[in-house]
Parts: sequence; C-alpha cells; structure tokens
Amino acid sequence: MKVIVDRNGGGHYRAVQEAVDAVPDHSPETVIIEIGNGVYREKITIGRNKRGIRLIGESPESTVLVFSNNAHTLGSDGQPLGTFRSGSFYNYADDFIAENLTIRNDSGPRTGQAVAAFIEADRAAFRNVRFEGDQDTLYIAGGRQYFENCCIEGDVDFIFGPATAVFNGCTIVCKRTGGYLTAANTPENEPYGFVFLDCFVRGGKDVERVFLGRPWRDFAAVAFIRTDMDASVIPEGWHNWGKPEREATSRYAEFGSRGAGANPEARASWAKRLSDEEAMRYTVNEVLGGQDGWTPSFASIMKA
Repeated sequence: MKVIVDRNGGGHYRAVQEAVDAVPDHSPETVIIEIGNGVYREKITIGRNKRGIRLIGESPESTVLVFSNNAHTLGSDGQPLGTFRSGSFYNYADDFIAENLTIRNDSGPRTGQAVAAFIEADRAAFRNVRFEGDQDTLYIAGGRQYFENCCIEGDVDFIFGPATAVFNGCTIVCKRTGGYLTAANTPENEPYGFVFLDCFVRGGKDVERVFLGRPWRDFAAVAFIRTDMDASVIPEGWHNWGKPEREATSRYAEFGSRGAGANPEARASWAKRLSDEEAMRYTVNEVLGGQDGWTPSFASIMKA
C-alpha cells in the first residue's frame, strides 16, 4: 500500500499526520507514505498500533517536518510541556523506517530542551535523515534503532536516552562551545547503548571544547569506533556530569578515532581504549541483532 502526501494538493493528503491517521490499525501490510517537497509544519505522532509505516521524502533538503515547541511552551492544560512533550515528531510503532527527509525543532537556541524526534520503538531505522535542533534534539527512548548516513545536530545532550542504537556513517554536529554530543541512560543489563561506526564529529563555526558525552544515569554506554573527530572535541573527551561516582559505572569507549579531535593519550582515565579484538564485536548485527536476529534493511522500501 502506498499513499502520497503533497502540501500543494497533488497527492492523497496535504498533511503527514492525515496520512498516518488514515493507516489502518495493525495493518498486515507495509504502508509507504511518500512525502513531496515542502515544509510540513505540524506535530506528528505515529502510535503503537501503526506498525510497519515507511516515510519516504524526496530529499533531506526539500522535505522538512518541523514544529517549534520547547519545554517551557504551555500545553492545552496550561502547564509547561516539559522535555518529553516538546517533540516535533513522535514514533511509538515498531518496524518503522524513514528516509530522505528532515525532522526539525526550530524553537531556537537557549530556549531549553526542545526535542525534534522522540523514538520509542523497536526495529526503527533511518537513512539519509537530518535531525535538527538545539538542546535534546534526538531522544531515543527505548528499543533498537539504526541510523545510516544521517546528520544529527544540536548543542547540549542532543543524542540521549536508554535505547540501543547504531549510528553508521553519520555526521554529528555540535553547535555550541562546551556542548555535549550524548547523554546516554543505558540500562545496566544492556551491553552496548549508543554505538557510532565510521562517523564524523564536527563543531560549528568557532565551536570548541565539545564533549563526546556525559552520563545521564549510571551505566551509560557509548562507543565511538573509527570515528573522524575535528578539533572541536575536547582532549579529555568525556565528562562525569559533576558526579564522580558515575566514573565507576559509565561504559565509555573508543577505537581507531582519527582527526584533530582524536587524543587517546589525553582522554579521561575512566574511559576505555578498546583492543582490536574488543572492537571487532561492535558490528551492526551484534549490537542490534537481539533474540530475533534483526538486520536493518532498506532494500524493500526503495521508491518506485
């Protein structure tokens, strides 16, 4: 099943949420929602009963899903939304895929937490997707997620949450001096947390002293494998969030970092340098396979 969204009226629907709402609950077939060029200013929610949706834009530059709430925005109840209700895009449905689009929160810098994408689903995959915001851009709240050739930008804790996720060939851009790329909240019994494979870490113009991460809770797990890091990355790399006791439980690791920001000798003493043998275990299948042997694939949803 395929439907087309075109804000100018050339498809089945003018709004993305209209198309999502029209998908039958618990549909036995894959539903492809193709989104035409344009800026779609709407708050989008894909519920748990909409499993198997594929969103395909024309390109990240031209297909933009955007909203502008932040933690201080008042909700319909007259109370501030808080971080977790501030998102522009929510997906709770398993077996979800998005390609070739941008998900943005344009609330602006220094407005506080403002989530662009809130993902709480298992087997969710993203390719050629831009996630744009400032503080708390991408909240991966649970399940397993896969990001391929994506760009995630923000300034403070802008990739955060308890999910297990692989970022493969992605570009991570920090927009603020003294910012933090990650704030993992990995459960103690989960071995991997966030894994960055062959990625690129970049600072915005004049940005420096960027930390790779700080532990939101005990047992935070983040690994950078063969990642190119520019000079914006601070030599010590990791921050303990002012809680020295978390140095004993945090699971921060690197292997094969390169570029001006790769400083293995200067890294925080409580972070780990992986051996060749240890690094070999950090593969997409090992991190995300789980009990069902999930292997992320985009082959079946290429645009006709």
